[in-house]
Amino acid sequence: MTATDIHRTIDALWRMESPRLIARIARMLGDVGLAEEMAQDVLVTALERWPESGVPDNPAAWLMAAAKHRAIDRLRQRQLHQRKHEELAYELEGQTVAGPDHDDRLEDDIGDDLLRLVFVSCHPVLSTESQVALTLRLLGGLSTEEIARAFLQSEPTIAQRIVRAKRTLTQKQVAFEVPRKPDLEERLESVLGVIYLIFNEGYSASAGDDWMRPALCEEALRLGRVLAGLMPQAPEVHGLLALMELQASRAKARTAADGAPVLLLEQDRSRWDRLQIRRGLVALERALQLGGAQGAYTLQAAIAACHARALRAQDTDWPRIAALYETLAEVMPSPVVELNRAVALGRATGPAAGLALVETLGDEPLLRGYPQLPAVRGDLLEQLGRLQEARHEFERAATLTNNARERTLMLARAQTCAERSA
Repeated sequence: MTATDIHRTIDALWRMESPRLIARIARMLGDVGLAEEMAQDVLVTALERWPESGVPDNPAAWLMAAAKHRAIDRLRQRQLHQRKHEELAYELEGQTVAGPDHDDRLEDDIGDDLLRLVFVSCHPVLSTESQVALTLRLLGGLSTEEIARAFLQSEPTIAQRIVRAKRTLTQKQVAFEVPRKPDLEERLESVLGVIYLIFNEGYSASAGDDWMRPALCEEALRLGRVLAGLMPQAPEVHGLLALMELQASRAKARTAADGAPVLLLEQDRSRWDRLQIRRGLVALERALQLGGAQGAYTLQAAIAACHARALRAQDTDWPRIAALYETLAEVMPSPVVELNRAVALGRATGPAAGLALVETLGDEPLLRGYPQLPAVRGDLLEQLGRLQEARHEFERAATLTNNARERTLMLARAQTCAERSA
């Protein structure tokens, strides 16, 4: 194996194993920032040694053993209580050279450590922006440059955000633990919200030149799958995973060869990933079995499943979708949900019904400046044959969006309305 191959192996390992390393060290030291630094030190050691000595038979175990040894050294420097020192030393006994025989011991409690890291990264003492950046950094193994590029922000801005987040966790003495039952539901909601925010930014980029950022979708899916494995009895975890799997299954059909957006009803459904759809439906069924039918993510997943099950756009069960949105509006009142319900209502009972609902949303503060409001209104007006009004709405949507692809799409629809009304 060449030095280049070894470096690629280490890079791939870092993506997969860094959350485990950081989680284990953080549990031992109680400091997420320090844990990340020490995990990176282990990575540097591997980069220095492996090109000469070769990649170990069990590289993940080697990294974990090296990380734990460094944590032990730091604990010794702190002169912790001798009993704690002996317990940790016993944990490491016989693990100086890690190998297959030690896998079980090395993996002990890893799941709990990762779960703790998830909740710490999404702790409410941090802003949402900081939660997202820290989650991608610690749990995704993404570099500061990669996070900045994904969110179209400067690298120094993201770096400062991450530094401040770690400093805040230290200053507030945030415990490295899974919340107690009374606080678990609220904190889990925050965790799920962060993961879905990451997914949505990848699925429909809010700014920039690209319609999608697949890397963010993939990272959110990976985090969702990890969380589902760590919390198998939490219905909304499976609901969110189902929603992301089902939406992501359309990824290849959402853009044309030139990168232009392709709207849902115009997509070539033969390009939808049927394997991913099956995974999403399995996750949805699991959420329902666990009693999560009224969960916000599970309801949205059920809506996505209606689309996934329709092999042709005209086979879509719009009445069912409209009913699900009505339930979702009760569970999670939101003008955005009402806007989506208007789309479904327009397809289920006619565009006039959908437009009537949209007209009630015009003064909603949360929709002020939201490009989807005029876009939906334009679509419904176009279906009603009110082409000049539709043109105006599409042009207004184009001025509101920060995404270049969406702007081009809205202007193209406005042009089509102009040509048809000429």
